[in-house]
Amino acid sequence: MTEIDLAEELGRLGVPKEDIVLGFHSPFMRQFTDYAVS
Repeated sequence: MTEIDLAEELGRLGVPKEDIVLGFHSPFMRQFTDYAVS
């Protein structure tokens, strides 16, 4: 596991959460995050 939270870092750089897909979560679990589903 990485020490850096890449999604949070992208958010700090101005990337909207709905444009970030958390590929390390299964498609089913992505629906429960504030980030994009796919």
